Amino acid sequence: MITEKKPMTNATQLRRPDWIKIRLKTGENFLQTKTLLENQGLNTVCEEARCPNIYECWERKTATVMILGDICTRACRFCSVKTGRPGVVDEDEPLRTAEAIKRMGLTHVVITSVDRDDLKNDYGSRIWALTIRKIHEIVNECTVEVLTPDFKGYKPALDNIFLAGPEIFSHNIECIPRISKKVRSQANWEISKSVLEYSISNNMNTKTGMMVGLGETDDEVLDVMKEIAELGVSIFNIGQYLQPSLSHIKVSRYVHPDTFAMFKEEGLKMGFKVVESAPLVRSSYHADEQVINYMMLKGNT
Repeated sequence: MITEKKPMTNATQLRRPDWIKIRLKTGENFLQTKTLLENQGLNTVCEEARCPNIYECWERKTATVMILGDICTRACRFCSVKTGRPGVVDEDEPLRTAEAIKRMGLTHVVITSVDRDDLKNDYGSRIWALTIRKIHEIVNECTVEVLTPDFKGYKPALDNIFLAGPEIFSHNIECIPRISKKVRSQANWEISKSVLEYSISNNMNTKTGMMVGLGETDDEVLDVMKEIAELGVSIFNIGQYLQPSLSHIKVSRYVHPDTFAMFKEEGLKMGFKVVESAPLVRSSYHADEQVINYMMLKGNT
């Protein structure tokens, strides 16, 4: 059975403040990007997760490609991606993904996927690795950022990713540990932390991100940022959680832009090379600019 949530219409939800404004712009580039991705038979987290930045990003001709299908084996309470039993693995997907990236003329791409806990041998990491290698082969000027599941902490699966050579490895902690089970019951915060640790031990350029508005306090956010910075993570993203439907966990608060500015300032003091912190920041928001800034900073150290 596939579960797909309906959009939220209940007026009893917290009212969105004025500082959360989503630009609805569907210009020529937006339509070209949408058509190209559809013609290649590719999924994007932009659509599946109802990202508020889809209009801006697609107009800039950037997108986050979601591989291994559009049905996830988990049911995280913040995420609008469909859940259920996924279909068979599409062996041609790595090639189609690389061809689409070439046609879009990208110099940086973010690849993500649904959780594939049904693939017990490698949790889908083989297709991940093939996709990374195919992009490097066909679009050798394009840097690849991967935003991966936790692969249940299975190190051989992570090794498959690392050996394929992505320029940026990203895995999100999503929230503070105290509320992790409520937010994503089939995941484990400590496993996510261990994935980041293993990435750093393999000398990967490592990135993570989290949401606020799920029941945390500012002090808890800063504590988590400090803990993650001490691991050696280089890039940290933090944004406002927005409830996609009535079936999802409710927004506990809307964090003011001044608080996001404080998170960024404190994060840089903690040692992160790059911190993106604002209400509409998402994992891959302006990732192309992030990687340029990060590589410049890395080259100067």
